[in-house]
Amino acid sequence: MLSSLARAATRRPLTVICLWVVFLLLGFGLGTGVFGKLSDDVPDVPGTESDMADDYISGISPTGEEITAVVEGEAVSDAALRAQVDRAVAEVREIAGVAAVPDPYTTPGLTARDGQALIIPVTFEGGLSDDAEEDATDAAVARIKQIEAPEVHVSGGELLGRQLGERAQEDVKNAELISLPIVLALLLVVFGGLRAAAVPLVIAVSGIAGAFLALFAFSQVTDISVYAIQVTTMLGLGLAVDYALLMLVRFREERRHTEDVVEAVHRTVAAAGRTVMFSGLTVAVSLTGLLVFPSVFLRSMGLAVAAVVVIDMLAAVALLPALLTKFGGKIKPSRVKSGDEEGRLFARIARFSARRRIAVLVTVVPALLVLALPVTGMRIAIGDAQQLPSSTEARQLYDTVDAHFPAGTGVSPVTVVLKPGTDEATADRIRGLSPNTESRDLAGGNTVLELQPPGSVDGEAATDLVERIRDVRGDEPVEVTGVAARLVDFRAMLGERAPWAALTVLAGIFVLLFAFTGSVLIPLRTIATTLLSLGAALGVVVWVFQDGHLAGLLGAEGLGALSLTAPPLIIAIAFGLAMDYELFILARMREARQLTGDDQEAVVTGLRRSGRVVTCAALLLAVVFGAFMTGGFSPILQIGLGLTLAVLIDATVVRMLLVPATMALLGRRAWWAPKLLSRLHERFGLREAAAPEQSVTTNV
Repeated sequence: MLSSLARAATRRPLTVICLWVVFLLLGFGLGTGVFGKLSDDVPDVPGTESDMADDYISGISPTGEEITAVVEGEAVSDAALRAQVDRAVAEVREIAGVAAVPDPYTTPGLTARDGQALIIPVTFEGGLSDDAEEDATDAAVARIKQIEAPEVHVSGGELLGRQLGERAQEDVKNAELISLPIVLALLLVVFGGLRAAAVPLVIAVSGIAGAFLALFAFSQVTDISVYAIQVTTMLGLGLAVDYALLMLVRFREERRHTEDVVEAVHRTVAAAGRTVMFSGLTVAVSLTGLLVFPSVFLRSMGLAVAAVVVIDMLAAVALLPALLTKFGGKIKPSRVKSGDEEGRLFARIARFSARRRIAVLVTVVPALLVLALPVTGMRIAIGDAQQLPSSTEARQLYDTVDAHFPAGTGVSPVTVVLKPGTDEATADRIRGLSPNTESRDLAGGNTVLELQPPGSVDGEAATDLVERIRDVRGDEPVEVTGVAARLVDFRAMLGERAPWAALTVLAGIFVLLFAFTGSVLIPLRTIATTLLSLGAALGVVVWVFQDGHLAGLLGAEGLGALSLTAPPLIIAIAFGLAMDYELFILARMREARQLTGDDQEAVVTGLRRSGRVVTCAALLLAVVFGAFMTGGFSPILQIGLGLTLAVLIDATVVRMLLVPATMALLGRRAWWAPKLLSRLHERFGLREAAAPEQSVTTNV
């Protein structure tokens, strides 16, 4: 397949380039339509009690979504302001699709005790079409915004997803404006020429277009989280630069061996192209673990990110060869350096780690375990508007309510559906679990109880209340839903499916690494060292964002828990990225071992030839992740920090210290496999093509 792609790219480079231009136009044209289809509804898990109960209520309730407005900044008792609010409330009630708007002056709890703010909730009719609900929302917001007051904020319901989508689009644009010039500057330092430095950016732009197009395609069949935009775009951009960097370094090296550009391209694809292909496959396999979870959010994220990875991989092995065929003749070959000069620092590190392997292991492993310790106390939560940047309207509304109203105002209640046949004594016991319980009767003899929990919407008190209700109901036809119930069900889903997800990923990674190396011990060693770096990175994220240490330096605050989106995505993506650098190094180790047969020296040579590429790739990826952390969304900050740390720890501490130390400890046994598996690998396994000239090589 790789040979076919290389031949097609070198025979008809302009055709290949034009096809990718069409792809880019689709990505930045049609693909950007995903920004209007984003959802903030992450914790839904189809088939769970909370999900089915919510659907049941939606089917029998005459009301639907609700938005909330808050007016602040002057005494709400002012006659002129009250007249404006009364007119606005009356006119919003007349809007088609609006079910109810209570009078904030006469309804208890809607006027602040300090008299400086009031809340206007707007409830829409149930069963509205998407277009009708959007029209009603826009009309209600426009009329409320006409109230002349220092501060008027409106959010919630369908409006919240739209606001977050607009903010996500702005954050992606800003991140690209920040990261692309920095990446270009770093590539100029690496390659010393604008033409060579620009090639990875072209592939990176393809990655961004691929992210948009993949998300748009998935948005036609499932909900796409607002956080998917930043995650997929940052990964698409970062991996594209990684793969292009590896291919371009190899191309410049091959240009030293032949003046024929086409031949150099073929040899580059035959060697580095395999590494890119396996790297893309390992990242994609790492994300298949997300497909094990029934959560729509996790599944859609796994599919979308995997699609972006495949697009990056194809761009590296199809578009990049076409670009090199057309323009590579003017890219200078890498400088020739003697074996002693090339990669001297990385060779010294490798030799030190190999000689002092026991000392390295007893120092580095405990240090990484200490960093990972906070993971043992990790908690996840759905979170509230505190996770959003202070400039978003939803956060401003939250801050205003928090400043003027009692704690717990606006917190979503725990909703209980008492279906026909429920014992009245059971119903009374459930009502008695909270001093703030409201009851309403619905069609068909159904009763809905809303129990107001103390504290936050997804705090321990709220989740404990859900558990107590489920304990009290026994076998009665009672179902519990609401935000806290969704969190309880989401946690239960993670606990049930996580072992299967881990088994799926580890088995897939083991098979791919065996196919790449022909060893059964190297995959096991790789998985173990990768889990160390991943645990250390996740531990720091918990220490910062859950416990609040140094969170202010990132423009965040300690929230007492991580966003439920962060840990699964950090684990899946970081595990795949770690395989990238492992494969970069293993490819060069295998190459050297095939030529010399010296296991110990192959480790040193592998790091000598790949160390700078891995370091540069990790630095570029960290720049990309860092740029996306400027947006201020707490879940994106958590994911960005986790991935940045995982990449940097893995590319430095693990790959430069633990890899040579463990490989030296294993010695020749590192490449061992049972005879049956060895024969299987001889027949079906894939290998790196050896470089034609080994006396000298490149210093990137």
